Amino acid sequence: MNKLLDVNNVSISFIQYTKGLKQQNLKVITDLTLDIEEGEILAVLGSSGSGKSLLAHAILGILPDNADLNGEIKYNGNVLNQKAKEEIRGKEISLIPQSVNFLDPLMKIADQVIGECETEEECREKQIKQRKIFEKYGLSEDVDNMYPFQLSGGMARRVLISTALLSNPKLIIADEPTPGLDQKSVKETLNYLKQMADDNVGVLLITHDIYAALEVANRICIFYSGFVIEIVDTKDFKEGKNLLHPYTQALYEALPKNGFKLTKGHQPLHGEIPNGCPYYDRCDSPLEYCNEKRPNLINNIRCFKYNQEE
Repeated sequence: MNKLLDVNNVSISFIQYTKGLKQQNLKVITDLTLDIEEGEILAVLGSSGSGKSLLAHAILGILPDNADLNGEIKYNGNVLNQKAKEEIRGKEISLIPQSVNFLDPLMKIADQVIGECETEEECREKQIKQRKIFEKYGLSEDVDNMYPFQLSGGMARRVLISTALLSNPKLIIADEPTPGLDQKSVKETLNYLKQMADDNVGVLLITHDIYAALEVANRICIFYSGFVIEIVDTKDFKEGKNLLHPYTQALYEALPKNGFKLTKGHQPLHGEIPNGCPYYDRCDSPLEYCNEKRPNLINNIRCFKYNQEE
C-alpha cells in the first residue's frame, strides 16, 4: 500500500494573554506522529477538548492566525507547506466537518455542493457527478432544490459526505461525523466511510466515539491531552490484547462489556500538563523519573516501561 499521509512530530501552540499584557505559549498538541495508507481508516480517538480537531485544521492549513505549527506533514511523500495545502484541500484532501452548520442556510443544496464553475461545461460535469453521488447515498432529486433546514440530520450528513467526494479525493478527514445522529444514521455514516476505504481512499476518522472507531477503523490512535500515547490495531483493542499504555488499558476496561471499570482522576487541561508523562498523575505504577522526563512515541507507544532506551 502507498502511504498517503505522514505526520511527524507536529506540535501546535497558541499565544495567549494572561493577566495584564503577559503572554503565555499554550501548547495544545505535542509531538504528534501518525500515518495513513491508501484504503485505510485510522481513527484518532480522544475525549472532547483533547485537541483532535486541530490535527485536521493543521493538515488542511486552516489553523487560526495565532497558532504556531511545528513539525512536518507529508502527503504522498511531499512536504505540505501552506501553499501546497491550499492547492490540494477540497481536491485531493477533503473534509467532512463535524457540524451540519457548515452548510449555507441561504443556499440550495445542489448549488453549494457543486460550488463555483469557470465554464458552463464544468458546471454540467459537476451537476452530473453531484447527482450520481447523491443517488449513491440515497438523496433524491428533490434534495437538490432544498435548503439545509428542510433536511433531516441523516440527510444533512449525507450531503456533507457527498460534498467531500465530489473532487475524487485520495484522503478524507472525517471530523466527528456521528454526534447527534440516531443509531440508524450513525450506522449509515460509518458504512459510507467503509465504502470510501473500499474505493482505496484513506480516511482519517477523528472521534470521541469509541464504538464508531471500533466499528470501522483498521487502527486506533489513542489521544490524551494533546499527545498520541499509543497506536494499536483495532482487533487488539476489541480483544483487549497487546494494549500496553495504562490509559489504553483503562479505556478498554471502562467499556460496558468489561464492567465500566473507571480510573480515578481526569485528563489534565492544556496548560496543566505535568513536565513529565502526561498520564503520570493517574498511572498506578509510574517509574521514579516519569514525573520529570517526558517519554517519546517509540514503536507506537509513549511509555518509559516499554522504551527503556530513552
